[in-house]
Amino acid sequence: MDALSRPAVVIDNGTGYTKMGFAGNVEPCFITPTVVAVNDSFSSSAQPAARGAPARGNWLAQHSAGVMADLDFYIGEEALARSRASSSHSLSYPIRNGQVENWDTMERFWQQCIFNYLRCDPEDHYFLLTESPLTAPETREYTGEIMFETFNVPGLYIAVQPVLALAAGYTTTKCEMTGVVVDVGDGATHIVPVADGYVIGSSIRSIPITGKDVTQFVHQLLKERGENIPPEESFDVARRIKEMYCYTSSDIVKEFNKHDREPSKYVKHWTGIKPKTGAKYTCDVGYERFLGPEIFFNPEIYNNDFTTPLQVVIDKCIQSSPIDTRRALYKTIESKEFPMAQNIVLSGGSTMFKDFHRRLQRDLKKIVDARVRASNSRLISGDAKVQTLLFALNVFLSKKADNQLETGNFVAALPVFQSHINHIDFQAQPIEVNVVSHPIQRYAVWFGGSVLASTAEFYEACHTKAEYEEYGASICRSNPVFKGMY
Repeated sequence: MDALSRPAVVIDNGTGYTKMGFAGNVEPCFITPTVVAVNDSFSSSAQPAARGAPARGNWLAQHSAGVMADLDFYIGEEALARSRASSSHSLSYPIRNGQVENWDTMERFWQQCIFNYLRCDPEDHYFLLTESPLTAPETREYTGEIMFETFNVPGLYIAVQPVLALAAGYTTTKCEMTGVVVDVGDGATHIVPVADGYVIGSSIRSIPITGKDVTQFVHQLLKERGENIPPEESFDVARRIKEMYCYTSSDIVKEFNKHDREPSKYVKHWTGIKPKTGAKYTCDVGYERFLGPEIFFNPEIYNNDFTTPLQVVIDKCIQSSPIDTRRALYKTIESKEFPMAQNIVLSGGSTMFKDFHRRLQRDLKKIVDARVRASNSRLISGDAKVQTLLFALNVFLSKKADNQLETGNFVAALPVFQSHINHIDFQAQPIEVNVVSHPIQRYAVWFGGSVLASTAEFYEACHTKAEYEEYGASICRSNPVFKGMY
């Protein structure tokens, strides 16, 4: 069997978690934290001496240390467990804020993903990797070099994460790839408008509120209340509480009142085991349940340096897009040709909070409706009215009164103009807002990649090993939008 007859490998590397599996599957085979644990003693011995400095031991000792460092290397949950159990292992995060920071660690992370998790030969599979919408072209070159040189893959395609997330929301092959993707990851939050499969780069928006900030805020609230949580476990406990108990409230004041009236109904209890003594401990989870996700809608309660709510950023993103795409970005109209209406699509684990999409749709709809009302009020006052009349006059003169103007009888044309303008409605039409939520939005990017990598067009769009050898890593700077995306 050749590589074209085998399913492609799909790997979505996020700041917090990496999703990996094979094209055509509904779910990724593995979801693991994007973190590595390295034995510090081996890794320091394996480092070569600086130029001009005396050599540290002989080359054989350094080589042996390097081999041991490769063997004593862990990723994901295994890395976290190893770090807790041994002080000799330190944690390293190869991706921060959606961008690769340590390429050596990233290469070894991919090595573990391919050989230890997926257990496949990279020479026998095409690969689809994902990237942040703000990734630099040089980053794609580094990725291409590692994949073609180290792993000798036959073909590679690097896809933009929001485009894949948009594709994941469709349940039919007839779809229109237009919408806004709100991708809230553990280390980066991007609002990305997509029109006909192409990212509108100038309108991309990012905010400094991420899933990790929600965890940090929950951790801060628990600490301020003096909950009995072991310090070494506190952040991990906050993360688990966030994933298990947090939800989005429709009204934060009413939510406070509900918790105060019936604490037994709304307060949850977390039970854990202290890693050093094995003793059980418990902590109460109260206001944190709804205050955590609230920082997306009222960020000032967490960070005074950034106070713009998520719904306002989304609206600014759409308003900065080309004018002929804006209405479709708020809501794509269903039709026989495109039966699935998409619009603002949620992606990422931090959008999975209960009622998150309802709150976002409600708050965004308020902003849009306020703009429509303000626009209509301007039409009947001052300069706006004059401009509207002039526009109507131009339309009338060009379409309705050509014959009369040719004879110079302008006065006779005025009654016709008056009757024509009376039938024109210059008011702004209401705009529908639709925020799409679906069960797979936690790994929507990976699923979109799985769908697209299972099409025949995917293999035609990939950069091949032969092309890399002929033209170099620069071919990876751009990856075309292909028919399978539609």
